[in-house]
Amino acid sequence: MKRLANTLYVTTQGSYLAKEGDTVAVRLEGQVRLRVPIHNLEGIVCFGQVGASPALMGLCGQRGVTLSFLTERGRFLARVQGPVSGNVLLRRQQYRIADDREQRVVLARSFVIGKLVNCRSVLLRGARDRPASQGTTGLREAASRLAAIGQRLEREGDLEAVRGLEGEAARAYFGVFDHLITADGEHFFFKQRSRRPPLDNMNALLSFLYVLVAHDVTSALEGVGLDPAVGFLHADRPGRPSLALDMMEEMRPLLADRVALSLVNRRQVRASGFNSTESGAVAMDDGTRKTVLQAYQKRKQEVLTHSFLEDKFALGLLPHAQALLLARRLRGDLDGYPPFFWK
Repeated sequence: MKRLANTLYVTTQGSYLAKEGDTVAVRLEGQVRLRVPIHNLEGIVCFGQVGASPALMGLCGQRGVTLSFLTERGRFLARVQGPVSGNVLLRRQQYRIADDREQRVVLARSFVIGKLVNCRSVLLRGARDRPASQGTTGLREAASRLAAIGQRLEREGDLEAVRGLEGEAARAYFGVFDHLITADGEHFFFKQRSRRPPLDNMNALLSFLYVLVAHDVTSALEGVGLDPAVGFLHADRPGRPSLALDMMEEMRPLLADRVALSLVNRRQVRASGFNSTESGAVAMDDGTRKTVLQAYQKRKQEVLTHSFLEDKFALGLLPHAQALLLARRLRGDLDGYPPFFWK
């Protein structure tokens, strides 16, 4: 199993990353503010006006450290990576299965089943934590609806129908998501999912965390030699990491949704840290972004027991574990892809 290393998030505007031997130096206004050995990193994520030297880009490529550039608000721009790793035969098999409608729908169904099970766990945990709250009945009813959709999904052999059931499940889940928010309901609420752009504080928080999960899943897929752009559930589009979006479906509830809810319910983020633009888009300020990044990194350090591997490891390694299992399924070493089920 891959060792869990740190991801370096650079949010200070005007920073410049340079190579100093085998060390990443973060410079600001001509002064070195931070030095990190490259072997301690698995990724670097730069937000906004942050630059990097060609020498550092080369070092990251050689050491397999993914260097990503996002806007200040978290929208993905570009990624720098070294030569594609892994066996070309694995990628060829990935492309064949992506073109085989029967095999594709089986994999798509597995990703959605994982998502449904983990979303249902979030709802049931919320109901247990607040047994006397007004929204408990709604949470349990939505959990039952997800279980019923899952039963229909197991028998479904049409890709468009699988996508339709995934959408139905998402509406049921997000339809009661507001009941999971227990603090500062005036400023943190959830009416519906809005993405481009997020139109309220909670959607801005979720969208930012989803970007972080997508980055980690993409890096994990590249690490085992798979092509993140060729998926099974999500349709192929230029510039879209479809396979990463497929795999992160089962991880959103525990790596993003639970972190967002914890930050809000524990009042670790405040409404004052969110700003609305003239267009109505909502974004976090730099201080709030740093708080979210710290919480996300802390969440990744938590230890879990994998439902299929029956092994304990840090939650941050889950994308790598699932990428390895998917590679084994595509090579024919496994009869099916086992999604991760959170308990």
